[in-house]
Amino acid sequence: MLKRNRAMVSYVTLAALFGTMSVGAQAATWSDTFVGYRYGTQFTEPNNPENVEKHILQLTHVSGYSLGQNFFNLDVLQSSSADPANNSDTGATEAYLAYRHQLHAGSVFGEPMAFGPVRDMALTFGFDLNTKNTGFAPRKRQLVVGPTFKFDVPRGFVDLSLFYSREWNHCGLPPCGLPENQNSLSFDPYYQINLAWGLPFEAAALPLKFQGFYSYNGAKGDDYFGDLTKPEQLMRTSLMLDVGQVAWGAENSLWVGVGYEYWRNKFGNHGKPGVDTDAMTLNLEWHF
Repeated sequence: MLKRNRAMVSYVTLAALFGTMSVGAQAATWSDTFVGYRYGTQFTEPNNPENVEKHILQLTHVSGYSLGQNFFNLDVLQSSSADPANNSDTGATEAYLAYRHQLHAGSVFGEPMAFGPVRDMALTFGFDLNTKNTGFAPRKRQLVVGPTFKFDVPRGFVDLSLFYSREWNHCGLPPCGLPENQNSLSFDPYYQINLAWGLPFEAAALPLKFQGFYSYNGAKGDDYFGDLTKPEQLMRTSLMLDVGQVAWGAENSLWVGVGYEYWRNKFGNHGKPGVDTDAMTLNLEWHF
């Protein structure tokens, strides 16, 4: 099982690198790529009453082309021993990949769909994939599609998306409450409200940015044990300082700051330990 999950981590990593290269093949009109690092000691996992320390490496690429834009993010998360790998005393490793593609109405039809505070609309579609080498052995597969409202802000961006979502996952702890010889579950379709933002600003002559996302997922039916899931909320946000610009005049190279993760009813679980998270993080980004 451990070898199989290691292979999946390698597969997702290769898929991430391939995806980033394929985005570049679309004649990008602008792009931004960075390697990031996050660290915190107050993460949680369902059915685990302990706080979990995590080191998180991140690869993110965002770019625009003639019809819209791409977003690609891979997180590789290393837990402390409080969240152990399967049949091991060492911490678990997880890989989580997210991809979103936007088709902008203004680019496709030659005129933006603007109204009120909205400067344009987009059709967004994408997917999430994950794998983790715990006994549960999750292998999330999620598809999303829906409209995105792109708000008119002086600098940066604010996007509000309304998604239709389908999700499939795996349970490696038999019998998982599933029928005999079945270890995967197709959840009910659900809606997702997603707000994403990146807002640069200055304070006391310091170049800063406030960034993050908030997702609200509707209930998705029964879980692996026949219990009804509840709506899930996840927010990750950070306040970052452009240290590269301040220290040696290189704008948008090295950012350092603090972040916060807010998670309620993690994965739709409720009424058990570890389903709510309030975690402060140290964040770094190296852009190239």
